[in-house]
Amino acid sequence: MNYWPLLGIVIVVLGFALRFNPLLVVVSAALATGVLAGLDLVAVIEALGKAFNDNRYISVTWIILPVIGLLERYGLQQRARAVIEGMRGATMGKLLVAYLAFRQVTAALGMKDIGGHPQAVRPLVAPMAEAAAQKTHGELSGGERDKVKAMAAATDNVGLFFGEDIFFAIASILLIQGVFESAGYPLTPLQLSVWAIPTAICAFLIHGSRILAFDRRLGRVRR
Repeated sequence: MNYWPLLGIVIVVLGFALRFNPLLVVVSAALATGVLAGLDLVAVIEALGKAFNDNRYISVTWIILPVIGLLERYGLQQRARAVIEGMRGATMGKLLVAYLAFRQVTAALGMKDIGGHPQAVRPLVAPMAEAAAQKTHGELSGGERDKVKAMAAATDNVGLFFGEDIFFAIASILLIQGVFESAGYPLTPLQLSVWAIPTAICAFLIHGSRILAFDRRLGRVRR
């Protein structure tokens, strides 16, 4: 048995331990593994190119990050705060509950990438929640600001996690189906999706209650 291809694992471990460029480390490990397995160097490079081309849509999501960085540099967060400060009756609790509902519904329809921490929570949801809390309860301390941001991030997580399973073409549903089928319980993805609806409703009610309770606690602390 040829164990030389396993040298690629050693290259990855050493490369990351020595803090080399991750892309350089991974590509070097792939080339070494392919060549040591007896493949032609051109064939290995061709396989890498084919894999990248077949999955190129995954890289498209990274294009949005520089755009968000530029928007933040030119005042996106400040503008988000100003919008909330100008709305009558806006509170942190109402805002985050509304975002929770939006996140769950869009995830249930398969649009799980429409929100997220880098593209929605950090530049928009967290500053708006912070501004709403400050508008309702007055100036916040550093710790309270961090708690508001953490609640905004948690809201995105809960909305996505419990909403995406309602969409039957998601990878998690297919994984659950495979586990049940291997245990002798053949179920269709649609059946699993239907039974994910009560769980999503419970998650919305529980986390929505946590958001509103947190908003009330902030008010009591400020008094």
